[in-house]
Amino acid sequence: MKAWLLKDFGLHNLQQGEVPTQTPKEGELLVKVGAVSLNYRDKAIIDGIYEPHRVPKPLIPVSDAVGTVVAVGPNVSRFAVGERVNSTLYSRWLDGAPGPNEPDYCLGMPLPGGLAEYMIIHEESAVRAPAMMSDEAASTLPIAALTAWYALMDVGRLQAGQSVLVQGTGGVSIFAAQIAAAHGARVIATSSSDANLAKVQALGASAGINYRTHPEWASKVLELTEGRGVDITIDVAGGNGLNQSIAATRVAGVVAQVGFLTGQTAALDLMPLIFRQTTIRGIAVAPRASFERMNPFLDKHRIQPVVDRVYAFDEAVQAFEHLARGPFGKVVIKVGA
Repeated sequence: MKAWLLKDFGLHNLQQGEVPTQTPKEGELLVKVGAVSLNYRDKAIIDGIYEPHRVPKPLIPVSDAVGTVVAVGPNVSRFAVGERVNSTLYSRWLDGAPGPNEPDYCLGMPLPGGLAEYMIIHEESAVRAPAMMSDEAASTLPIAALTAWYALMDVGRLQAGQSVLVQGTGGVSIFAAQIAAAHGARVIATSSSDANLAKVQALGASAGINYRTHPEWASKVLELTEGRGVDITIDVAGGNGLNQSIAATRVAGVVAQVGFLTGQTAALDLMPLIFRQTTIRGIAVAPRASFERMNPFLDKHRIQPVVDRVYAFDEAVQAFEHLARGPFGKVVIKVGA
């Protein structure tokens, strides 16, 4: 089968080649990949800044995929040939709290990912893809949508009438805005682009803050919330901006630390954290059970993923270059015909 292989760190070392198509073993599905979507995790793996000691070479990258089951291994009972399934990032985290070694069993690194014509997914980690979504749309769900859902609903226990802050207009933040608005929450978005703020407001956000125009954006959040702060902040940036996230979040509120776009370390000012009694919760996607809770919500509210652009399989490098520029929503690569 055709596959993209990361032979060493750096995008120039992501090269298309051919590898044997695997035969599914007990409990496994062989899936003909229809589409994959890109996450910052995938870019960070290729760049060598995401746990480089875990990355096997060569590696078929990209964790988020959707496709059709074309063969099953012995004793498979959850899915049959012909069904359409999504991958999940964690192949063994099914429900409840994660185990200590979940990162050892992630698709797209260290396990092979979906940037190939076929991939192996264990039946226990597969989720039935939403019938209302195309392959291109459904491919965006396993990390971006699920991270937003888990942070807001499973961890944050979001209630109608509460408020949510989302940073930027990438995949997780757009999904968070859509989910929160559909749930009856007020959404405030930040971005460096007024045009993107207008777009996210069209998707349901009630206010937007340009953080270049207002570098002390936390004060604008407090102004918009009458000094209270938001109930939940989705922090995708990381770095020292975490201090502003704490300042923008209400007393005893939740900062869901999702990403590290501006840095993997932070100089944390402890006194505001202590006095505001803020919960900072690291979010590394979610278990399969959360995915299965999310899909009916997306269906009920007719939430469609926002896809910035779809690339052909041969254009994988260009797709990653687009991701690096900062898309509005998701970048997708169509794999199957």
